[in-house]
Amino acid sequence: MNTFTWLFLLMLFSGLLLEFWLLWRQARSVREHRNQVPVDFAQRISLQQHQKAANYTLANIRLEGVGLLSGVILVLLLTLGGGLNWLAGLWRPLAVAPLWQGVGLLLSVLALTTLADLPLSAWRTFVVEERFGFNRTTPRRFLIDQLMQLVLMLAITTPLVAAILWLMETAGNSWWLWAWLVWMSFTLFFAWAYPSVIAPLFNKFSPLQDLSLKERLEDLLLRCGFHSNGMFVMDGSKRSSHGNAYFSGFGKNKRIVFFDTLLHNLEADEIEAVLAHELGHFKRRHILKTMASMAVISLLGLALLNWLMHQDWFFEGLGASRHDHAMALALFLLVIPTFTTFFTPLFSALSRKHEFEADDYAAQQSSAAALISGLVKMYRDNAATLTPDPLYSAFHHSHPPAAVRISHLSTKLK
Repeated sequence: MNTFTWLFLLMLFSGLLLEFWLLWRQARSVREHRNQVPVDFAQRISLQQHQKAANYTLANIRLEGVGLLSGVILVLLLTLGGGLNWLAGLWRPLAVAPLWQGVGLLLSVLALTTLADLPLSAWRTFVVEERFGFNRTTPRRFLIDQLMQLVLMLAITTPLVAAILWLMETAGNSWWLWAWLVWMSFTLFFAWAYPSVIAPLFNKFSPLQDLSLKERLEDLLLRCGFHSNGMFVMDGSKRSSHGNAYFSGFGKNKRIVFFDTLLHNLEADEIEAVLAHELGHFKRRHILKTMASMAVISLLGLALLNWLMHQDWFFEGLGASRHDHAMALALFLLVIPTFTTFFTPLFSALSRKHEFEADDYAAQQSSAAALISGLVKMYRDNAATLTPDPLYSAFHHSHPPAAVRISHLSTKLK
C-alpha cells in the first residue's frame, strides 16, 4: 500500500458515504410528502397514485443502496483484493499472443461486472417492477435478453479493446491520440447503427399506423425542418408498462420511436408535444454538444491514462502485480468512476438545462398545455415521485423535478 492506495480508499468510501447520505435525504423527502399530493398535481393525480409513486421510489432507493455497496465491494475485490491478478493469471498459461491475453483480461472484467449485476437486475424486474405492476417480461425472455446483451457486448468490444491495446503496444507515446480517434469512430458508428441494426435485436419496430396522428406529426416535422428515416412504434409493452419516446441515430439514419404504451396512454396533442420536446433536443444541438463534451472528456481521460501507465505507484497502489498495458487499462476503467463521482452534479445540471430548452422549443412549436398534460400522465403512469429531495435531484436527476418543470412550462401558456 502506498499514498495512492489511501487516496483511492478515501475517494471510494467518501463517495459511498455521500451517495448513502443523498439516498437517505431522498427517502426522507419522499416519506414526508407521501400523504399529500402537491397542490399543482392534486387535480390530476390521486392520493393513491401519489402514494404508489412514493412506495415505488422507496423500493428503488433500497435497491440502489444495495447496488452501491456491491459495486464498491467488487471494485475492492478486483483491485486491492487481487482479483485482476488472478484473472490475468488464468490467461497467462494459454498459448496466445500477449495482446490477446490482455484482451481476455479486459473482457473477463467486463463479463464479470455484468454478471455481478444480474441478481440485482433480476430482483428489480421480478420483485420491484412486478410488485408495482410494471413488469411484463418472463424469466425466459429475461434470460435470453441478458445472454444476448452479453454476447453482443463481447462481440462489439472485442475488436475495440484489441485495437486500443495494439495501439498502446505499437504507436508509441502518441497511442492515446490514435486510440481516441478509434473510440470516436466506434461511438459514431454505434450511434448510426443502433436504430436499424442493434435495437431490432431486442424489440419489434413497426411503422406508425395511425394515419391521422402520423399526418399531424409529419406536419410538426415539416415545421421544425426535421428529416427522419420514419416514425416507428416499439413493442415496449412486452417487457414493461413504462412509456417513453425518443429518436436515435444521425444523418439519414435518424429514427423516431414511440413506445406502444405511450401511444396508448396519451392523446394526439400530447404525443405531438412530447415529440416536439424531443425535436427540441435536436434543434438546439444538444446531442452534438453532448457528443462534443464526451469527446473532450474521453481525450483527457486517455491522456491521463497515458501518464498513469508509466507510474509504478499507480499499479502498486491498486494491488496490481503486473505493470502492462492491459492491466493499466483495466485498473483505469475500474477506478476512474471513483474519482469522477463528485463531478456528477455538473453533468446533471447541464442535462437539466437542455431539458428546459427542449421544453421551451416544444412550447413554441406545439402546445405548452398539451406538454404539461402529457408529462403529468407520464409521471403518473411511470410512478415518478413528485417530491424528490432538492439536493439528491441536483446531484442525480438528468431532468428537472416534476414541480419545477411544470411550473416552468406554465409560464409558457398562451
